[in-house]
Amino acid sequence: MNSKITLFWFRRDLRLHDNHGLYEALKNNDSVLPIFIFDQQIIDSLPKKDARVEFIYEQLIKINTTLKSYGSQLAIFNGTPETIFSQLLSDYEVSSVYCNHDYEPYALSRDQTIADLLKSKSIPFQSYKDQVIFERNQITKDDGLPYKVYTPYSKKWLAAFDANKCKSYKSEDLLENSCQRTNYNWVELKDMGFEPSPVKVAPFDIDNGIIENYEARRNFPAVNGTSKLGPHLRFGTVSVRQIVSKAIQFENTVFLKELIWREFFMQILWHFPHTVTQSFKPQYEAIKWRNDPSEYQKWCDGATGYPLVDAGMRELNQTGFMHNRVRMLVGSFLCKHLLIDWRWGEAYFAEKLHDFELSSNVSNWQWVAGCGVDAAPYFRIFNPTTQVSNFDKEHLYIKKWVPEYQELTYPTPMVDHKFARERCLKTYKEALGK
Repeated sequence: MNSKITLFWFRRDLRLHDNHGLYEALKNNDSVLPIFIFDQQIIDSLPKKDARVEFIYEQLIKINTTLKSYGSQLAIFNGTPETIFSQLLSDYEVSSVYCNHDYEPYALSRDQTIADLLKSKSIPFQSYKDQVIFERNQITKDDGLPYKVYTPYSKKWLAAFDANKCKSYKSEDLLENSCQRTNYNWVELKDMGFEPSPVKVAPFDIDNGIIENYEARRNFPAVNGTSKLGPHLRFGTVSVRQIVSKAIQFENTVFLKELIWREFFMQILWHFPHTVTQSFKPQYEAIKWRNDPSEYQKWCDGATGYPLVDAGMRELNQTGFMHNRVRMLVGSFLCKHLLIDWRWGEAYFAEKLHDFELSSNVSNWQWVAGCGVDAAPYFRIFNPTTQVSNFDKEHLYIKKWVPEYQELTYPTPMVDHKFARERCLKTYKEALGK
């Protein structure tokens, strides 16, 4: 057995700077071994050219390169967390384990399993808040119950926020003399059956006027008006504290409120984990979805005959990104024009979106279907044609992704809007007893 060590477990916090759990581990211990586990229970179900896996891997290489400059390194494993920790406990005298909180149902179950394993060996398991400003039940109504509507939640969030307390954790300043080397072999992508992805996760941009002009530009998909922060917040390659501080610095409440939406959905999932597979509003489970596989495939392929819908789906398929305004349209089209279960769309986005985050994906899909918290009313049905005149009047976005939209080869709309709207209203009313 090697000497006594502390483990720091990277998960959704792939950075060495302003990392709360890493800061606590380094501050309180002399010999810290940083680890990352490619969890087989997650990655085995992913496509073998998944850009997100490659992105994670690239971030780990960057972390390891920096650690090497301090005479340390990162240990990477592929397996189930329980198996890997059992191995580590066999190889080392582990004094404690540090990490940052994760709030998704699987992560909570996983962490409880590891906590129980460590407890059986009398090893402390210490986890810290890092990926959000307010977590779990820190922002609730006065009676302690969770908010189910965004606006009052956001007001309470803003009232509770203190910029002076939104401090960074200078984990990067403690790297020297604290981390240690390991004898474990480095796991390669190909060892896990993954290949390089033809598309890459886009870098984020909060400069070039993105935050200052966010409100004016964010709704137009042809304009580069959004930050592309999603994957970086999802995997923790950027600190949410630094991003919130930047939004405060520029006094951009609209941009800040998008970050608050993220935390609102996270606390919804934490309070109501059943929403991963069930409608938040249970009466919506009575909707008789048509679930036509051929129509679903046309939607997936961007071949619906509605140019803005098709542009969005093609952008997603080719880049792993889709503009938020278009996400609302394609989601509404699937659920309300085609009467296909929101869970089908949620699963497709989960596979394709680089910024997939379970809480936001589930809540946003339930929003467009009308069955979630603070959702669009069931009778709100986006018109795919007027959405073009509102948000892509010059067809710049459509021309980029559907260049043939004016050609004879382009399909006619797969369903008439007026007919689909009336069919949707009738179906929803029957289910809801309206």
